[in-house]
Amino acid sequence: MTESTQSASTLQNWKLILAYDGTEFSGWQVQPGETTVQGELKAALGRVVGESPLPQGSGRTDAGVHALGQVASFELQARIPAENLQRALNRTLPEAIRVLEARTVANTFHARHSAVAKTYEYRVFRGEVCPPFLARYVHACAWPMDVEKLDGSARMFVGEHDFLSFAATDPDLATRQSPAPIFDEGSEPFPAGKARRIGAIRTIFSSGWEERNTSIGRLLVYQVRGNGFLHHMVRNLVGTMLDVGRGYTNVAEIPAILEARSRAAAGPTAPAQGLFLHSVEYGEAGVWGMGTAIPTDRHWTGLPAFALLT
Repeated sequence: MTESTQSASTLQNWKLILAYDGTEFSGWQVQPGETTVQGELKAALGRVVGESPLPQGSGRTDAGVHALGQVASFELQARIPAENLQRALNRTLPEAIRVLEARTVANTFHARHSAVAKTYEYRVFRGEVCPPFLARYVHACAWPMDVEKLDGSARMFVGEHDFLSFAATDPDLATRQSPAPIFDEGSEPFPAGKARRIGAIRTIFSSGWEERNTSIGRLLVYQVRGNGFLHHMVRNLVGTMLDVGRGYTNVAEIPAILEARSRAAAGPTAPAQGLFLHSVEYGEAGVWGMGTAIPTDRHWTGLPAFALLT
């Protein structure tokens, strides 16, 4: 056995489930000179165990986007009980990031590549005046809204479709680098004029809106579950559907918007603060099995009670 083989055999693969308030972070992914969730977690691991692997997330949430059940994986040589690692990380991480669970998993597990489904949630506050302590977690929208049409438009996205019309575009990307073959919320936007059909097809398992009357006001909540999502896809879906609810776009136009395969055909991008990565699903080697819900009976310092309403 070589030295490198011996070193590899001593590594343990770890999985964390995280919740975070994304308001003060420049997204998940490490960026030079920016405060990010991935960067904070990497630094915290260094302080706790003296190793600083780059945690791989199930997806790269954007600046201002929150998570109730983000999953991260990484390898460590240090032998530490899972409950001790969770406790130590929560002591050193910013209060806006909490480790909900830590455990070792099979070496084949990867937080992103092993995922089989993700659920996102988008929250719209419907009151006339949004309380200031909620503004970080909702899109305040007091305009008249036809909820039946809103939900009808959501159902039209169920199934396998080419969602290129709902993918972010970056006019400068083509001159900076070649596009990756597969695009999702964990990769770069499509470069303008360079979009390709490969990578834009996704399957949506469920998509719908519901009204929730809570102690902090009336909410419209969108939940979408699928096998993957393009960059900005959920926020672009929401922006388009809100246009339908307000009467600016007809439900019958949705198929044509999908067929256009052009970002210009769809509606505006909804603000980041209303979006939550709700949960991630895996097969047998993963953390949560298919359909398993994120537990809600936890004390999550750094996230207000409102953010935990699921």
